[in-house]
Amino acid sequence: MKAVQIQEYGGPEVLQYLDLPDPTAGPEQAVVEIQAVGVNFTDIYSRMGVNPPGLPWVAGVEAAGVVREIGAGVDHVAVGDTVAYCSHPGSYAEQAVVPAWRLIKMPQGLSAQDGAAAMLQGMTAHYLCYDTYRVRAGDSVLVHSGAGGVGLLLIQMCKALGAYVYSTVSTEAKAELARGAGADHVILYTQQDFAAEISKATDGAGLQAVFDAVGKDTFDGSIACLAPRGYMVLYGQASGAVPPVDPRVLGNGSKFLTRPGLGDYTANRAELDQRASAVLGWVQSGELKLRVEHHFALSDAGEAHRQLAGRATTGKIILTP
Repeated sequence: MKAVQIQEYGGPEVLQYLDLPDPTAGPEQAVVEIQAVGVNFTDIYSRMGVNPPGLPWVAGVEAAGVVREIGAGVDHVAVGDTVAYCSHPGSYAEQAVVPAWRLIKMPQGLSAQDGAAAMLQGMTAHYLCYDTYRVRAGDSVLVHSGAGGVGLLLIQMCKALGAYVYSTVSTEAKAELARGAGADHVILYTQQDFAAEISKATDGAGLQAVFDAVGKDTFDGSIACLAPRGYMVLYGQASGAVPPVDPRVLGNGSKFLTRPGLGDYTANRAELDQRASAVLGWVQSGELKLRVEHHFALSDAGEAHRQLAGRATTGKIILTP
């Protein structure tokens, strides 16, 4: 099979498109013939060695396709089922062997592309506003990177929960996407100080939560935006890692800081199934809109990484084997 593998950490150039042996299913596993691959910032972090996965490594943690083989003890998926999964390595490939408990059958009417676009980013948005900070009607929250894959989904979910949503983006074109997802007040951080704008807009009262995947460049401003007992939810570091933090920055207002990850919010089959079913059900019904604008061949994974890291993309990036 063809796959994208790294044998050293580094830039997009370390992604090698090559031939690897076809996988086989062991007990409690399934082989998925991959039709669509989701590209995520976590792939970039792993490629760079920020979260070193061990070498050699087939990139990617999210995909969807058709089950081609099952191992002993697998009973909730069958050969021929269209499934999606995330949080398991090796998705930048024509085939992948996956623990069967991680596979979610696609609802009627949804494609493999829908699955690859919705699983990781949709479930991330879900746990952020339903569990890490439980958004309530009347809350005011900030979603950074509002035109990105998670941002667009998170805005929609926060609005559905009754929140007033602020969002930051870099361009007017991206601002239109954030507004289209439901954002009430969009700030161009390239032209305005977002913390000052939010202080002005809230008469200094601040926000109940900030959802921040940018990291270093926005961290201090995000803390400054919070109301007393507000939540700083740092779930990524697209601009780089946040330097060591003096806990006293949280003391003026009894603020909370958390660094969540999807794996901890889909740690077992029951939680994974509940979260994935909610997200895919909303996509199926049309309540949640996916935006897939960028398609690359699997062999062009390096270019997909360059564009994502350079913030040249909106919505979801899909690789096609």
